[in-house]
Amino acid sequence: MSLIVQKYGGTSVGDLVRIQKVARRVADTYDKGHDLVVVLSAMSGVTDHLLQMAEVITDTPDRRELDVLVATGEQQTVALLAIALKNLGYKAQSLLGFQAEIKTDSSWSNARIVTINPDRMKALLAQKTIVIVAGFQGVDPKGNVTTLGRGGSDTSAVAVAAAVGADVCEIYTDVKGVYTADPNVVPKARMLKTVTHDVMLEMADHGAKVLQIRSVEFAKKFNVPVHVRSSFCEEEGTMIVSENQDMERTVVAGVTSSKKEARVTITKVPDQPGVASKLFAAVAEIGVSVDMIIQNTRSGNLTDITFTVPRADYKRTLEVVKKVASAIGAESVAGDENIATVSITGVGMRTNRGVAAKMFETLAENGVNIMMISTSEIRITCAIEEKFADQATRALHTAFGLDE
Repeated sequence: MSLIVQKYGGTSVGDLVRIQKVARRVADTYDKGHDLVVVLSAMSGVTDHLLQMAEVITDTPDRRELDVLVATGEQQTVALLAIALKNLGYKAQSLLGFQAEIKTDSSWSNARIVTINPDRMKALLAQKTIVIVAGFQGVDPKGNVTTLGRGGSDTSAVAVAAAVGADVCEIYTDVKGVYTADPNVVPKARMLKTVTHDVMLEMADHGAKVLQIRSVEFAKKFNVPVHVRSSFCEEEGTMIVSENQDMERTVVAGVTSSKKEARVTITKVPDQPGVASKLFAAVAEIGVSVDMIIQNTRSGNLTDITFTVPRADYKRTLEVVKKVASAIGAESVAGDENIATVSITGVGMRTNRGVAAKMFETLAENGVNIMMISTSEIRITCAIEEKFADQATRALHTAFGLDE
């Protein structure tokens, strides 16, 4: 017998028929002798519909009230699943975020989990009750409802798994597992049987859509094994686990790309201590995360600074940067929304030479110009024109032997 946390995404609970199918799958797992906590997303499309209703009233709805509104999506699904399980003869109880004591900060629409008190969940589990927790939501120190941002139910599930000491966290979704690339872009992409927390973290941060990055951060921090699998079949999926020697033999595990990037360039910035700090502090204050940064030195104690941000944050970033540029005496600010990134990731990159050269050579052979480069110990990312993103992904997938 083991303690399992299962998470079902929006497509898995997309309607009443699917919710009843999830109930039967949960019941089957329970019948095998396992204790169960189930974390649910809202039905597919419900969160968008709720946001659209608010936007009919105003273009700038209050962010606290938006969290209260969209949290009702998960309230529906947890109640319906509990009803379905009870109808099948099982003990089940739904818990909203505050009832499960998922405590967060007060960053509306993008809150971060601070702590989880598992006592209530553990008490229910001790009574052989199937615990059903609303994903995507929590409660701040003042008792306000908060939400965790897109994909937040993944984070809820892994955090709950860590809190209750689960043996595994199963993430049920509409794909069979984690692939070497997006199968919609690379037809020869293959499903990976295992992948490390580190590799999954890099892939999630650079275009892989299977898991929210914060869920992977929790899995790594608390060493939670995560099993990504499909809710529409019984096949085994991909296990995300700690590193082992077999994984180190694979130079590149996957190729990811993102078409949701934008680039900002500030020219002729005074090359003085504290100038870059003023610029990026201003960007951070509006809640925007900067990814790649390049600084090019000019003559006359001047420099150019270029960086990338999520495309959704581009316009407000540009507005803030123009104000800072004027204050520090920079010459001009320019931007480009037609940017994409393509990345290769693998634990084996630590010990294999020539990986970067091969990547750059492959892109050059396919007529893809590299605008910016960033690296980590197990990842190389290049900023390129958006129109080349799919072509570059397929070319790199082939070049690093992932087609076979």
